[in-house]
Amino acid sequence: MKPEDLANAHIRTLEPYQGGRPIEEVERELGIERAVKLASNEAPVAPSPKVIEAIREAAAHVNRYPDGNCFYLKQALAAHLDVEPDWLFLGAGSDEILEVLAKSFLGPGAEAVFPWPGFAMYPIVTQGMGAEPVGVPLDDALRVDVARLAEAVTERTRLLFLPNPNNPTGTSIGAAAFGELLEAIPERVVIACDEAYLEYARRDDFPDTLRALRERKTLLQLRTFSKIHGLAGLRIGFGIGHPSLIGILERARHPFNVNSLAQVAALAALDDAGHVERVRKLTHESLAQLERGFDALGLAYAASDANFVLVRVGGNANDLAERLMRRGVITRSMVGFGLSDYIRVTAGLPEENEQFLAALRAERGS
Repeated sequence: MKPEDLANAHIRTLEPYQGGRPIEEVERELGIERAVKLASNEAPVAPSPKVIEAIREAAAHVNRYPDGNCFYLKQALAAHLDVEPDWLFLGAGSDEILEVLAKSFLGPGAEAVFPWPGFAMYPIVTQGMGAEPVGVPLDDALRVDVARLAEAVTERTRLLFLPNPNNPTGTSIGAAAFGELLEAIPERVVIACDEAYLEYARRDDFPDTLRALRERKTLLQLRTFSKIHGLAGLRIGFGIGHPSLIGILERARHPFNVNSLAQVAALAALDDAGHVERVRKLTHESLAQLERGFDALGLAYAASDANFVLVRVGGNANDLAERLMRRGVITRSMVGFGLSDYIRVTAGLPEENEQFLAALRAERGS
């Protein structure tokens, strides 16, 4: 008997998440040097020096299990966000929180609704529980279509994933559209508002999700330390919601799910607001640099409130991404998201952005 014959049908047919290759492997395979990786929406600089020092001090104690309740981190986050600690859920990145949500609320016969193209983990965690993923097309400006999301909700819908800003488009919805969504979605549906890129948002009317949490018990705000804080390699994220919702998630999580180095690193990151502001400023300048480059090339791009830009390059995006990689620039083709002539480019350091733009100009003969 083969293992695939024994596995659940919804797992056998699941398409796994496709991550990028290590930059060192790309350099080795292609025989190139000083490649730049602009494919994974990572911070372009190291985390705060306070974070590095905290990790160094804590490394000697990793023979001990971590604090299973993240006590000190919850206390610090609660003070930072002006909520009580029992409003907080900590996970190994936002990915784990999404999976715990699916584990808690989905199963065969249920549905989860989400915008598409959207974060690749939404259909993965949904199908992983034997539930039905329902992807809802974006509007013509590649933004979340609130009306169509509401129309897609049925009696079987248990979860609605709302990425804001959206990945992979970088677009966002404002406070008015967010309010319309909350009004339209029945409270029996848990709304997971995934705000991994919140700190980068450039629009003035970005929703105040924290305030909305006070009025809806079935709303969860997801945040992460992976992006602007630069802790992607440590995998730590958090959810904010009513204690009754958080209590359900606590029942479903694994013990010791957040490692000790991630906890001390997140604590130190919270203590360096200046570093966050510097990364935000650098990212906004980087986005402007990329946008100027695209304007000069006559390329259309989505208005981004994240740390990346979705740009329409014409032709087959897989082919272009491969050619750019051979020039030492790793980007992300959007073919797998149904955007066959788009690539996604992370906002990097100024010299990395210029290396990408030079490679793009060379490929376009400009």
